[in-house]
Amino acid sequence: MEEKAKILIIEDDSDIVFILKEHLELDGFEVYGAENAEEGFRLLSEKKPDLLLLDLNLPDMDGLKVCQKIRRQSDIPIIMLTARDSLSDKIKGFECGADDYLVKPFEYLEVVARIKACLRRAKKAPKKKELLDFGELKIDINKREVYLKDKPVRLTKKEFDLLRVLASHPDEVLSRDFLRNQLWPEKEIYPWSRALDVHIQRLRQKIEPDPENPRFIITHPGVGYRFSPPAS
Repeated sequence: MEEKAKILIIEDDSDIVFILKEHLELDGFEVYGAENAEEGFRLLSEKKPDLLLLDLNLPDMDGLKVCQKIRRQSDIPIIMLTARDSLSDKIKGFECGADDYLVKPFEYLEVVARIKACLRRAKKAPKKKELLDFGELKIDINKREVYLKDKPVRLTKKEFDLLRVLASHPDEVLSRDFLRNQLWPEKEIYPWSRALDVHIQRLRQKIEPDPENPRFIITHPGVGYRFSPPAS
């Protein structure tokens, strides 16, 4: 017997949660509901759902920030549910990591069709790499460990997160705004803040053979940074 797909709904409107839960359970899904971000994070950790329906207007955290936080840790398909129907809002949702976007009021048949489509795509998608292996530099995503020439490198949480983001996009120039949003999704980091530069400098001190002439983390003035994989 095929295992039921698990759906988590994070939505502060209890009526919407009730209606969606009733219909989805009749269609063979296992459904959990949360009316705020805190409860949603707890259920996400405990129940390990296969897909998330996420409202943008939550009482304790903006839905976009919730999406960013989840996307840093998980590839779970996320469908946003919102009354915001402008193109800019939709673009923001996709940039934060949403897989699909539904504007209220919506029809249940469209909701379930999009859920099934997202689940199909998720099954076909290649699994996320757990180990980034660049020869002399290895990054274990799950264990949050880094090895340089087979010797462990002690990094702070932010330093590891920064290296993970950079190394996940090898030879791609990542803008300063993109990196700031990845590292500090829940806080306002001003464009002129030097926090990112400080973490780049500290990371270079730990992994670069010559931090003054970096060959792994390359600066692109006025744009951002690029991770240049070490030769295998």
